[in-house]
Amino acid sequence: MCHKSMNKCLYYQAHVIIKTTNIFVAAFRFYEHIGFDRTLDASQGIFEFFVPKDQEKHFLEVIGYLESRGLLHSLIKCENRL
Repeated sequence: MCHKSMNKCLYYQAHVIIKTTNIFVAAFRFYEHIGFDRTLDASQGIFEFFVPKDQEKHFLEVIGYLESRGLLHSLIKCENRL
């Protein structure tokens, strides 16, 4: 996991549908070790994700599923801001 060196992780951002934030967080945490999430801008529902390189494929599968369920949208891969 990236907690000690999050600046070495892959970095993503997405808009989580505000009314589903609690459901999203609970569902995402069910999939252990695929990434660390935190709120970047609560008023806009923007979350950031720090993802270990070896978990990127699994992370994208899980996020794709959660997106198909209407919990988030607009996932983008960015340069790690840390």
